[in-house]
Amino acid sequence: MRLAALRQKNGLILHDVDSLCDAPGTHQIGPALFTADYWREQGLVVGEAPGRGSSLFLQAAPTEQWVLRPYRRGGMMAKLSEKRYLWTGAEHTRAFRELRLTATLFEQGLPVPRPVASCVTCYGLTYEAALITVRIAGAKALAELLVDNLADETLLQRVGVMIRRFHQAGLDHVDLNARNILIDPTGKPWLIDLDRCRLRAAGKWQGGNLKRLEKSLNKFTDRQAQVAMRPINEGYDYLVPES
Repeated sequence: MRLAALRQKNGLILHDVDSLCDAPGTHQIGPALFTADYWREQGLVVGEAPGRGSSLFLQAAPTEQWVLRPYRRGGMMAKLSEKRYLWTGAEHTRAFRELRLTATLFEQGLPVPRPVASCVTCYGLTYEAALITVRIAGAKALAELLVDNLADETLLQRVGVMIRRFHQAGLDHVDLNARNILIDPTGKPWLIDLDRCRLRAAGKWQGGNLKRLEKSLNKFTDRQAQVAMRPINEGYDYLVPES
């Protein structure tokens, strides 16, 4: 994966050269590419995901879909500014940091979506940002499978194995929950939404990640969260082989 940065007017773009280029017949690199209007005008919006900022699913090519996710604030900060962040330099922006982290994990063979590009648009001392990644075909959130009682123990064990692999790579996922774990049609788990995440040495944060996941399970399953976490912990502790 080859990442390159470019500037267009007040926009700064970091992109994977192999996924996005200025060749004729491709989507032209520019800030407009990171807006919903660009894709809606071409009739290429094929779906929308729930959550802050309403991520869009895009038909970027005949055989490939992308996910466009604008960055949005939550909690009390959203009352001050829903989508503006303080500018302290491109490499400190949430968009650039997430794309670089995703690329690092992707190159290690870990199950994250392939990153395409991120864009930061500057407005004086503030900026807005958006991220594009490749959509995992046919994947459903673990939360959805739990609600429909489709997450059996074997699947949950594979989720535990996946989390352990990321922890071994040093990833502290600060928002590990059942919506940020996707399951593809083969039963393989994937991890998404690495905003504000980072690589760090092993520590108490690993247990904190698991506690956060356990708390989220209460929202999506009739079983007690501790019961649902048991096979996840088994996979995490014993590294049950994926099948």
